[in-house]
Formats: sequence, C-alpha cells, structure tokens
Amino acid sequence: MKKRYLLGAGAAAAMAAGLGFALPALAQESYPSAPITLVVPFAAGSGTDAVARVVASKLGERLKQPVIVDNRAGANAQIAAVHVAKAKPDGYTLFMTTNTSHSANPWLVKGLKYDPIKDFTPVARVGELPFALIVHPSVPARTVAELIAYAKAHPDQLSYGTPNSTSLVASETFKYITRTQITGVPYKSSPQALTDVMGNQIQMYVADLGSAWGTLKTDRVRTLGVTAAKGSQLLPHVPAIAKTLPGFDITSWNGIFGPAGMPRAIAERINGELQLILKDRAVQEQLAQVGFEVWPTATPDEFAAYVKEQLAKWGQLVKQAGIEAQ
Repeated sequence: MKKRYLLGAGAAAAMAAGLGFALPALAQESYPSAPITLVVPFAAGSGTDAVARVVASKLGERLKQPVIVDNRAGANAQIAAVHVAKAKPDGYTLFMTTNTSHSANPWLVKGLKYDPIKDFTPVARVGELPFALIVHPSVPARTVAELIAYAKAHPDQLSYGTPNSTSLVASETFKYITRTQITGVPYKSSPQALTDVMGNQIQMYVADLGSAWGTLKTDRVRTLGVTAAKGSQLLPHVPAIAKTLPGFDITSWNGIFGPAGMPRAIAERINGELQLILKDRAVQEQLAQVGFEVWPTATPDEFAAYVKEQLAKWGQLVKQAGIEAQ
C-alpha cells in the first residue's frame, strides 16, 4: 500500500519553488478567498455608483465572496484612480470607472498623477451611460437644428452646465462645430446642474441618463438629442445629435480595471463572470432603470484596445474644441 503524505503550507511552497512552479499560480487557482473591494470614483447615488452596486452584488454571488463598493469621490476621479494604481495587484482591489479617469483626465488635467494605460490592468468594459442634450422649455427649439439656429440668432444669451468631463467636452464640441456663442457654467455635481436647467438658471445641459432619467420623463425639460452617434436604445424616439451634425459621437463608457500587474488569469476570470452576469435579461433591465446600457467586451485584450482608442479620440476632441488643461 502506498503511503499518503499531507504537506503543510510551508512545505507546499518549498516544493512548488523546487519544482519551478510559481506561487502566484497557486493563489490564482483559489481566487477569490477573501472579500473584494470595488472602488468607484464618484459619490454614492451617482450613475456609476448605481451600476457598481448592481454588478458588485451579482459578481459576489458568482465568486462566492462579498464584493464591497468603496466610493472614493473627488478631484474628477483622480483620488480613486491613484488609490487603485497603488493597490496590490492581487485581484482584491478592482476599479469601476469611466471615460473621465481614462479618456478625458489625461487631456484636461495638468500633472496627472497616474497613467491610464501603464498603471492599470484592463478587465472588461461593462457598458455605457448615455448622455442627452436637454434644454429648458422656454427655449423655442424642438430639434437640434432649431437650437443651433436660435443660438446663432441670440449670441451669448444661452448658457450650459458642465459638471463632468463628458458634459464639458460634448458641450464645447457642440459649440465648436456649430460656431455658436454659448456660455459654459461649471458645476461640481450633475444633480445641481439638472436642478438649474429645470429652474432656467442655465438653458442647456448635456445630462447623463443616470441622474436625469426621471426628469426626462417630465415636461420640466425638453430632450433634443443623444450624444452617441448610434443613438440610445433607452431613448429610441430621440435622434442622435449626429443626425444633424455628422461625425458628432461622444460616448461615456464604463469599465472595470485592476492595478497594473494583476495576473491575467484573474482578469480573465472576472471578465468571464461579467459576461454571464451582463447576459442576464433581468440584470439588463435593472441597469436600464438607472439609464445604463449594457455593452461588454469579450476579452480583457479587447477592452485594452478600446481604452487606448478612446484615449486618442478624447485627445482629439479636447484639442479640437480648444479646451485647455487646468
């Protein structure tokens, strides 16, 4: 009869080293063995936070470990990005972020303290948060073309809110392409900009559906167009701005990263679980209720290529619109 021997952790490690096996590979096989933190760069109640909580709950169920949402808001996503970039790349700190940190900040922020490509491991794109151009009902325009005509006839009489990078770049791009004189008003939060366009303190606002979804269903604002060239399945009767301004295409994407150096096997594991989660019709409907469209990538490599593509695209948009880094 052959004898069986039980090895302790130390002996197993020694044997693994002696045989040339990598200990990280052993760790990956048991991943995850502890709770996972999903860092979100915006405050609780934001569109990204709402999506993160749905995804975290479902991901935790599939991984058999809690996935805890950690809101680290501030500095236009920079605080959270730096925190994740410095975290241990073991798969227990993940980052659900948007084009703000990885497409726009590199062009809008001087002295950025992280590199969107070198400091992160792309895991998966989750989807996009559509943005819509809305106006106060007092503005006599029911189409994008009518808004352009009105703005040209009334230079400097309209103003728009810019509480985030997508609103800023979309609004400045609109102004650049149409050669209109419209005044930009910076805001610290989307809800305040939305409140002010309803109150006619500003007349225009490129709003994210996550925060404006309920308001768009009322008569307190008028929705003229969506920023994505393909339109939005959440607003099927609202035309894309590109129908009037060919080439206009600004998308606010959402995805998950880990710190640079995270094992590929872990990135692929999380990506695979997300694929299954996002195919669930109930999950898609739950996310649609907060104005979010599911649009996952098939592999981490596909997401990595998309991130690089979007970084270059946003650089062109920022330069074209003449927006200076602050």
